[in-house]
Amino acid sequence: MVVGAAAIELHVHGSQSLKQKRGVIRSIVQRVRNQFNVAVAEIGGQGTWQRADLAIVTTGSSERVVREILERALVFVEDLHLAEVLGSDVELLEMCYEAAADGEADEPDETHDDEDGEPGRDPAED
Repeated sequence: MVVGAAAIELHVHGSQSLKQKRGVIRSIVQRVRNQFNVAVAEIGGQGTWQRADLAIVTTGSSERVVREILERALVFVEDLHLAEVLGSDVELLEMCYEAAADGEADEPDETHDDEDGEPGRDPAED
């Protein structure tokens, strides 16, 4: 499993209040979520009128696909022209998922213990 994260630093020109900036950032976040089905959150600059840092996160089974989605999302944000992109970075983390690597899934326990730890009846048999 591959987890990918992109950080993007934005400058919202012409914003004169936190309310104005939040409106622009909310629009960017919602559009990116809808277009790419990724998680997006403001991770920095919450107290400033014109600066914001966003994180975009997704997962997948292929590094190539995850990187492509994140890079397309970054280009999409820039092409919106709602805020100036000051910088961006993409990082990937490959995680080993043990059950997937072994080709086995966890099998449910056949026995059911009651409250005192003694084997009991399977409630599905009722």
